[in-house]
Amino acid sequence: MASSSSSSREMKHQVFLSFRGEDTRLNFTSHLLKALKDTGLNVFFDEEKLEIGEQLSQALSQAIAASNLSILVLSKDYAFSKSCLGELSQIMKCKKTQGHIVLPIFYHVYLSHVRNIGGTFKTSFGEHESKRPVDEVKRWKAAFTEVGTLKEWHIEGGKFDRSETEYIKDVVG
Repeated sequence: MASSSSSSREMKHQVFLSFRGEDTRLNFTSHLLKALKDTGLNVFFDEEKLEIGEQLSQALSQAIAASNLSILVLSKDYAFSKSCLGELSQIMKCKKTQGHIVLPIFYHVYLSHVRNIGGTFKTSFGEHESKRPVDEVKRWKAAFTEVGTLKEWHIEGGKFDRSETEYIKDVVG
């Protein structure tokens, strides 16, 4: 994916992996990370656990902008995290301004809940609306609903018709 031609942005990682750590860090996302690295891809994986309420750091923002592709693992509590929503907003901005490729994986969530901000996502955005600036929540909602319109990999609602390993092979392959 990385090219040797000169570019206005320095490529440090080919893939930026966005996920809610509490939901998927020790299972699906760690297996996906290994599979991506095994193919030779340089993947940004946030090893640090952001403190509750911490905003998107400059380093994360730069890592997103310096990547060609972002893979979003959208799990049931993804939208409760301000840092995840900040990443998502930055990723979708880079999609518009830089042609950044975005691949969402809907992990045990219903696509209709993402597109329409339903289920746990409705609850999480309700909490953000009572605590965060209106413009910020508006940006997050716009990015969230837009990602619901993209071509995706879908492990719907906790039902598996095959193993997670098979899904990961499809994503990486």
